[in-house]
Amino acid sequence: MVSLICTLQGHRDDVNWCALSATHLSTCSGDKTLRVYSTAQDFSELPYSPLTGHGYGVHCCCFSPCGQFLASCSTDATTVVWSVSAGEIEAVLEHPGRSPVRVCAFSPDSTHLVSGAADGTLALWDFPAKRLLRTVNDATVVALSFSPCGQALASGSTYGDLRLWDLNMNQVFAEKNAHDLGVTCCCFSPRKDKVELVMHLASCGQDSLVKIWTITSLFCVSVLGWEVKLLHTLRGQSAPVLSCSYSSDGQLLASGSVDKTVTIYDGYNNVIIIYVSCSRYVTACAFSPTDAVMATGSMDKTVNVWRIQDGHTGRSRLLVSDWSEEDVGAWLVEEGLEGLAVTFRTNNIDGAELLGITKDTLVELRVDGYSYEREAIQSWINSRNRSSPMTNLPLKTTLLTPNHTLKMAIGRWSTSH
Repeated sequence: MVSLICTLQGHRDDVNWCALSATHLSTCSGDKTLRVYSTAQDFSELPYSPLTGHGYGVHCCCFSPCGQFLASCSTDATTVVWSVSAGEIEAVLEHPGRSPVRVCAFSPDSTHLVSGAADGTLALWDFPAKRLLRTVNDATVVALSFSPCGQALASGSTYGDLRLWDLNMNQVFAEKNAHDLGVTCCCFSPRKDKVELVMHLASCGQDSLVKIWTITSLFCVSVLGWEVKLLHTLRGQSAPVLSCSYSSDGQLLASGSVDKTVTIYDGYNNVIIIYVSCSRYVTACAFSPTDAVMATGSMDKTVNVWRIQDGHTGRSRLLVSDWSEEDVGAWLVEEGLEGLAVTFRTNNIDGAELLGITKDTLVELRVDGYSYEREAIQSWINSRNRSSPMTNLPLKTTLLTPNHTLKMAIGRWSTSH
């Protein structure tokens, strides 16, 4: 499903962010630079790249929806607006309070640019006029995303709070401790209900989780109220998740983690489609708005560009509960658990039964090499049976030990439902 197109190696420090427009890829780094590549010319670097207008490390970059401008923010307390065609500085927006700026984002119609700083200041700018409209205070802001309708803004902080704001910068929702130890990124899905405004927001954090929230309003322009609910908690990664991004159609959700993987979920069913392994911590991920392309940045100073092939059909597009016995067997093989495939097939375990096996009930009777549910095998032993349920051979011991490998593999799927 995912194939590597190329690896870009221009940066001299950790890559902090990736952004894609219809025609360009931009990356930024702790080396104080941005690099810009052409997506139409095999990701060749543009003649004016790297961009060197910042005095300190660059934390975030984003293209305006029209693709004509690129914004970047830095520890130097500025948000710089660049011309994509010429690579020249169009404006330097000095953040109120002169605090390091950690993140910036454009509204869908390019009328607003918002920036968030380490001192908790959120600044809303009139982008065409390059003029500051208003500011509000929050905790250290590290995540920002505008809703598809442009009428709401989500922010996340290092305190773990997730907040929702209207365009007057009035707080309309706050979830305290949405992510333990801090939010790292958030991203609205482009898809929404056309009758009632129902949007989906993904957030990720230091707690190794990705959370999916539904945000509902009956009005888009004259907002009477917002309703925010937690829809799913995704546990597909084993270490802090540093970035998340939806594809342009909302069908895919990618998250990059300290566990050196990019996990790609079905954006509608919120089930894992595939893991992509990387050499170091994955700090950034972004989808192209027009092509089946994804870029990921890493602490190894490189950016990988991936082709998302339209082959994620079959088992990967099904809910786990709909898997056949053959699907379960194929999944066990992919997880490196080939030895259990025969056992599962013998016991006719399909997707629905797989979801019923919890991490706490699964154990391995190592003397015969097979795995059983704790309650079932304990009952077997308590009935004075001293032979293997699978082989009928005598058991030398009845010591039960957890099958941690299988528990983790099943946990990655079952906790996504």
